[in-house]
Amino acid sequence: MSETNHAIEAVWRIESARLIATLTRMVGDVGLAEELAQDALVAALEQWPESGVPRNAGAWLTATAKRRAIDTWRRQERLGRKYTELAHGLETQETSAGDPQGAAEDPIGDDLLSLVFIACHPVLPEEGRVALTLRLVGGLSTEEIARAFLVPVATVAQRIVRAKRTLAEAHVPFEVPQRDEFPERLGSVLEVVYLVFNEGYSATAGGDWMRPALADEALRLGRILAALVPTEPEVHGLVALMEIQASRMGARTSASGEPVLLLDQDRSHWDRLMITRGLAALSRAETSGRTLGPYSLQAAIAACHARAARAEDTDWERIAALYDALAQIAPSPVVELNRAVALSMAYGPQTGLEIVDALVSEGALASYHLLPSVRADLLVRLGRTAEAREEFERAASLTRNERERALLLGRAAALGGERIG
Repeated sequence: MSETNHAIEAVWRIESARLIATLTRMVGDVGLAEELAQDALVAALEQWPESGVPRNAGAWLTATAKRRAIDTWRRQERLGRKYTELAHGLETQETSAGDPQGAAEDPIGDDLLSLVFIACHPVLPEEGRVALTLRLVGGLSTEEIARAFLVPVATVAQRIVRAKRTLAEAHVPFEVPQRDEFPERLGSVLEVVYLVFNEGYSATAGGDWMRPALADEALRLGRILAALVPTEPEVHGLVALMEIQASRMGARTSASGEPVLLLDQDRSHWDRLMITRGLAALSRAETSGRTLGPYSLQAAIAACHARAARAEDTDWERIAALYDALAQIAPSPVVELNRAVALSMAYGPQTGLEIVDALVSEGALASYHLLPSVRADLLVRLGRTAEAREEFERAASLTRNERERALLLGRAAALGGERIG
């Protein structure tokens, strides 16, 4: 791939969500907005290798997509006066100079959040809301979304197509709903913001260990939500969780870019300001007078790590208790796997291994690379190194993140013996 194509790929990863959000506000159709954005990407791939990447690449893409919309509507006059009027309205928004680099400087302040609310409209089934939002806002591929939910790729693709069609047929407006409509959408909105953050914090595939731009965007959206609904404790819980998790990002890689696991991180590199903000948000959730929800409980777990000056100072018994509570209100195989880790740290590796082996038997996490990775860690602590090496290699075969694969293979190699497979 040429240097210019690498640059275009980087621009697209950064700008695509905002571009689609801006276009959706303009044309009022999520599906059409995504098509126009893809047209603009094709134009960039055709033109930028010769002309170079524009100084304001996002504005160039937006202006190009707008012009494609105008051309399309003019060719489809049979669709009626509405499209003609929309085309005229868009045309008048062009800058007087007609320079695509200076055009389309529309404020995007809440466009992305509005797109999240549209994708989380109650007219859609929950799985459709999440898949569509991760595709549009998170920029995740259908393969990445499928891996996140441990479902077939075709299933995710169908959910996204159906969601777009449903929104178009229902004529869902591009707007943040009224406050009395928040409760029926807020749960889904929080879930997708959380999932976008997770993809930024720990990329499911590719050559990057993290995707910081995604984590930053999720944090921005979370802070806006906290201002919109200040009395909702789970919003503050989610913000707390993201702030505290994001505080570690500077310590999650070595100087050479290699991943550094939590217990091995130099905690002096953690961002203390973000931790302070996260603990303040957690306090707001905890003092709300309401039972802590899943995001607040996860934030409380993250806070245990943040408050420990050294890894060995971590209050694992409290973390295990918090995971017990989380398993009661939001049970899932992944929560159970994390609970196993906490119990193993608090009460010994055999305790955790029993839970992990039960998860292996159940099969729900058969394709989830962290299951054999956790099992390998526990086996190492029990002195069963040959089995541990096999599990690390199995985990490496399941992950699609290149950095993580190298880390897992390195841990397997460190245990000695011949390479399996």
